[in-house]
Amino acid sequence: MKNIILFTIMLMLLGCGQGNKNAILHIKSDTTDAVVYVDGDKQKGFAPIDVFLAEGVHELKVISNKYTNYIFEKSFVIMEFEEKNIYADFSVLVYIEEINKSMVYVEGGSFQMGSKKSKDEKPIHTVTISSFFMHKTEVTQAQYKKVMGKNPSHFSGCDDCPVERVSWHDATAFAQKVGKRLPTEAEWEYAARGGVKTNSGSSQTSYAGSNDLNSVAWYGDNSGSKTHPVAQKQANALGLYDMSGNVWEWCSDWYSDSYYSESPQNDPQGPNSGSRRVLRGGSWDGSGTDCRVAYRVRFYPDNWVGYNGFRLVRSAQ
Repeated sequence: MKNIILFTIMLMLLGCGQGNKNAILHIKSDTTDAVVYVDGDKQKGFAPIDVFLAEGVHELKVISNKYTNYIFEKSFVIMEFEEKNIYADFSVLVYIEEINKSMVYVEGGSFQMGSKKSKDEKPIHTVTISSFFMHKTEVTQAQYKKVMGKNPSHFSGCDDCPVERVSWHDATAFAQKVGKRLPTEAEWEYAARGGVKTNSGSSQTSYAGSNDLNSVAWYGDNSGSKTHPVAQKQANALGLYDMSGNVWEWCSDWYSDSYYSESPQNDPQGPNSGSRRVLRGGSWDGSGTDCRVAYRVRFYPDNWVGYNGFRLVRSAQ
């Protein structure tokens, strides 16, 4: 209580003498040589440091000699008498660069989406997809913990296994934090089928990369009732692993069993609203049917279970 009173008095005194600079920004970093700029002004010393600011929008830039290829930048709003903490985490910036290097370029093109095997996979229809990049594996437990600071997985203790027990909102939050997004359902199926590399009817396969499910997927018959490290099975033609099996993968779309009848041809984004989000690919706990590239399921976006995970994409433009 005494510290709070003293801090309040200090802010009031500073506010009287420094043009209402009565908010304070606490800046910390994971490196000891972090040079701090606020609104373009270089601050004295290295982080951790405190900067007194007026209420409003400000720009923070942190530079480190240790991480010469990276600049931590952030816009933020601070209110009168507020204390705000910002942590300049350069290791996450390095990780984001690692993600970018492990993404596969998926050249845009047209394909026949859907199948005749299930009501919500009909009708088969032509879809044209713009080029994008997709992470070659599902997001792993180690990657999720690095960015989010926790590992919610049921099968924890396996850094290279896909993270699971994540809701759609959890997956979206992770994607936004590293500057990526979830794939649309159409992007996911196009990539699972191999994109332009396998767009002829004779080269289509039931699963992502093969008609032999055991060669490409961990599923109910071979998983031993658990997830497995990513990229252990055969990749598809694009070099993407585990598009069939291991964990279900969240897509950005709302689910509708009739959407294929009204879907636009170019870059469909899914229905405008709904109650459940789309998942694709099957899982360690599922059947071979679940692992088909056209198979669709849905789940409430707030819910999480031990067989739902995700992978990332970013647009090519």
